[in-house]
Amino acid sequence: MRPIEIRIVSAALARIRTHKTTPATRRFDLDARSDRPRKAKRRAVLFTDFEAVATLKRRQGLSLDSLANWHRLWQKNPALSGGSKAPCLGWVLESEDGIVGYLGSIPLLYQFGDRILSAAATTGLAVDPAYRALTPSLVSPFFHQKGVDLYLATSATEITGKITKAFKGEFVPQREYGTVLFWVLDPVRFASAVRKKIGAQGVFGDIAEKVISIALRGDTGLRRRWPRCTTNGLQVADMHVRDIGPEFESLWIHKLAERKRLLAFRTPDILRWHFDMPGDRRTTRVLCCYSGGRLRGYAIIQTEIDRDTGLQRSSLADMLLENDAPHLATRLFAEAYEYAEGIGSHVLEVLGFPQFIRNTCLEWKPYSREYPACPFLYKASDQALQAELANENAWYASPYDGDTTLSARAADTADARH
Repeated sequence: MRPIEIRIVSAALARIRTHKTTPATRRFDLDARSDRPRKAKRRAVLFTDFEAVATLKRRQGLSLDSLANWHRLWQKNPALSGGSKAPCLGWVLESEDGIVGYLGSIPLLYQFGDRILSAAATTGLAVDPAYRALTPSLVSPFFHQKGVDLYLATSATEITGKITKAFKGEFVPQREYGTVLFWVLDPVRFASAVRKKIGAQGVFGDIAEKVISIALRGDTGLRRRWPRCTTNGLQVADMHVRDIGPEFESLWIHKLAERKRLLAFRTPDILRWHFDMPGDRRTTRVLCCYSGGRLRGYAIIQTEIDRDTGLQRSSLADMLLENDAPHLATRLFAEAYEYAEGIGSHVLEVLGFPQFIRNTCLEWKPYSREYPACPFLYKASDQALQAELANENAWYASPYDGDTTLSARAADTADARH
């Protein structure tokens, strides 16, 4: 029989999974009805739509963006360098009530073997309840953009995933992409978040919180659930994303030469652009692993506080390793754990990444939770590329792809206006 601690923790995690339908998931219920049929016109997004789109997102309870970040995404985007035409910002639905629907489209660059691909990623889908039957009309022009080789939807809910599938999008073939692996760094704060999540009140809630906390602490110690490393000869330093320099270019070129695999561009200028976001409430640090004076790999950690539960969550936003070396992953995970613990995070999470990186995580017995459906879907513009991307080994999918870590989350309503 398993220890009582493991059974209590498993029960708590299972309880969380039964409550995993979030407001964001319910927002895209296409069966929403209104008293009378609603009509709206679709048109391209303009920069002058920012305030109206922000108001729409606020109504839907979505994270707010900032006007400065709009300029970053669609004016300072490295993927637009040398482009002769104005970028596509996305589309809105406009009715007599004003803007009632929005879907953004972010241009990105990818490399697949010797081929540079032009990609587009969905972002910020929001539709008012009375107009949700029109959601497919927002998605349709995204998949019909000209000059795009690869279409990505990396923050899809269960419902939006079904819409994307209707437009012949496919789930990324990378195994268990939608399974989040995580370590609990602060059992007391995590237990409090579990209590809020399951809605336990009064004395029962107090007892449940205490029992879960004790069980987590005991289970973590008993099963040694934390990354450890005894590898010698590696030095690790952390830096701000603004300090990313030429050594990252060398690692990027080395990765491209290793084998044919779909990789989002990771040149130093694009890495800095990707993670240095105006008004973002998250903090981002880069852990750099050196050997023989050369950068051999890095991990980028993003940290934010969940406004509903107060849980401070650190997550692996990106990791790149020379020759996919497991010993580099081992050292960086140990450093990431120590870093997250040191800044007071309550949880360290890993979403996606190839199997060799996930296998390194699994050595330290993390907990796991599932998305209702894989949040990463894609569609290639030509059949030959689509067929190649059906192979799991063609991917290096992670939160670095699409808009998962690219879109800023404004600290508050006031910041969103600047």
